[in-house]
Order: sequence, then C-alpha cells, then structure tokens
Amino acid sequence: MLTALSELSQMFRAQAEGCRANGGPTGSPLTHALLSAAADDLDAGGVSAEVMAGAERDRQGSVPGLRFAGAVHRLVLEGRAPDLARHYPNVGGRLRADELWADAEPVLREHLDELRRRVRATVVQTNEPGRMAPMLGGLLVAAQRAAREVGRSGAFPVRLWEIGASGGLNLRPDRVAVRLGNGDVLGDPDSPLRLDAQWTGLPPADLGQPLQVVERAGCDTHPVDVSTEDGRLHLSSFVWPDQLDRWRRAQAAMRLAAEDPVLVERASGPDWLSRRLTQRQSGVLTVVWHSVVWQYVPPGDRARGRSVLAEAAAQATPDAPLALLVYEPRRVPNSEGGPYRFDLLLRLWPAGLSLHLGSGGGHGIPFTWNEQVWN
Repeated sequence: MLTALSELSQMFRAQAEGCRANGGPTGSPLTHALLSAAADDLDAGGVSAEVMAGAERDRQGSVPGLRFAGAVHRLVLEGRAPDLARHYPNVGGRLRADELWADAEPVLREHLDELRRRVRATVVQTNEPGRMAPMLGGLLVAAQRAAREVGRSGAFPVRLWEIGASGGLNLRPDRVAVRLGNGDVLGDPDSPLRLDAQWTGLPPADLGQPLQVVERAGCDTHPVDVSTEDGRLHLSSFVWPDQLDRWRRAQAAMRLAAEDPVLVERASGPDWLSRRLTQRQSGVLTVVWHSVVWQYVPPGDRARGRSVLAEAAAQATPDAPLALLVYEPRRVPNSEGGPYRFDLLLRLWPAGLSLHLGSGGGHGIPFTWNEQVWN
C-alpha cells in the first residue's frame, strides 16, 4: 500500500508529465523539471516533504504540485531567490535542467516555513487571458443566435457573469483586441491587451456586429484583488515562467483590469448565481460563463449549480433569454494533441439550443471553430 507521501510524489510526477513540452507551446520544461526533481526528493524524504507537510492527503484536483511550483515561483518574482532566478526566463534566466534542483533546494530550506504556509493556504488560480479570444466569438454567436430565435433585428446586449473568476481578468472580452489571420481586429483595437487568435475557421456569427456588454461581474471562493501588488504576484506566480507569451498576456490583462475595475465577489458559484439569476432584465441576454474551473469545484457545488441553472432556464423568456457558455477540458484518449481537448460549449434558453462551437488549446490559443450539436 502506498504511503500518503508516495501518493503525493505520484501526483507531482503526473503534474510534471502534464507540463512536458512535447515540442508544443503549451508545455513548461522548467515546471516539468522542478516537479520531477521534487517528486524524487519527496520519495527520499527530503526538504520537499517538509514543505508539503500537512498536504500529504490533498486530493488530486487541488493540484498540490502546481501549488508548490507557484509558491517557489513567487519567491523568484519577489527577488528573494537570485540563484534560482537564473533558470526562470520571465525574469531573464535560462533553464539549466541539470543544475535546477541544486539551486532550488537551498531556497526551499531557507524559506521552509513560508513555503509550507503558502502551499497550504493557497489555491491554484488559472486566469488565462487568451481564453477571451474564443470567448468573444462565443458571445457574438450567443447574442446573435438568441436574437435570431425571436426575430429580433439586432443582437442582444449581454450581461456577463463569471463563476470562478479569480481576479476577473476574463470579464472584458469586448475590451480586448483580437487579431484575426486576415489582419482584421475584433473588440477594441486600442486595447492594451492584444491577442493573436490563431483561429482555424471563424465563429458562425456576423463579426461586423460589435458585442455590447452592459453589465459584468464575477464570483470566486478565493477572489484575487489585482489592484494590489499581492494580488498581481499571486496570479503571476501560477503562470509558467517559460511561457513568455502567456506571461506578457497576463501582465497586459492586469494593466487593463487596473484601468477598468470589475467586481469579483467572494462566494460559491451556486450561492452567487441563485441571487443573480432572480434579477431578470428585459431586452438583455444573461450569460453565465466559466473556463477551466469545473475540475476544482466540489461535487456538491456542481450538483447545486446545475440545479440553480436549471431553475433559471425554466424561467427564461424570449425577451430575457439565458445562456451558458463554458470552456472546459474533456479527456480524449490516445490523442496526439494530449490527453485533453478544450471545448467551447453553448446552451441557450428558452430556445433550447445546445451547440459545440469548437475546440482549442488550454489557454484559448489556438482555436478551431466547428459548430456541431452538443449532446
């Protein structure tokens, strides 16, 4: 029988494998090397076991390895681990995998108590601004398709409510510049956040009609205040340090958030939605949105969330429609692109439409549009 520490090291190895580059843009050789070495150290009862003390029986969905990597990354970002920083490209370093653990181990020993507290207190935050590219296309489809179903001449304006919003970085899809392959730009061409969509195909919508968002808000059980240095460091620490495009997007998204604050309330999704969804508004499409958050939601909250949404869907009217738009992973066995595919899915009520709009990378870029019925 495996000990709790052995199970933890296995989770570290699984998470390390998920970070393997495989020649693609979504991997992280640095995080792979760090977690692989930490797993070996856990098996040997080294300093990693002391850092992870109290987290030995954490469930896999809480991704303890990524919490460990994020806590170490934060020390680097704060300038408190200069020898380790030479491996981190986002602060000017270059990975030397054979030397990484020799530089990491003294940092773990020096900051042991702080790292242990941070690993136990924190949750992984996955604000990925790149997801706003397919999200913008999905919202255009939703607003226009809901209007077409009721014979409305123009697209519905949108109320956008995000579950698991973290720092709220993905609540401004209409205020991002999304560059298409032909040089056209959707959204705000003057935005500080510019996304190269890398789309195959186009959303099944009139891209000449701008998206109108009249209200936006989010909730999270652990919201991050990106107006503070602590909040910005927290989100930045979970961006893999050798994915420089992601790093630049996150920093630009936080600058946009500073210019355009959006409320993210501390609440569970079901509780928050049960309050929000009673506030129907005529002439507006209400869109509930979440991305790569479902795996972190406890089963009880998932069931309650479905129930709350079903009740609201039953009350939706042609003049006050409701949509669910999600970007979540689905396991795809034996796939060359990895074990998971990320699908953009849309449901519309009272129209009763269920659409699979397309699939893409975990960070929203690249993305392939391919409308099908979502069963």
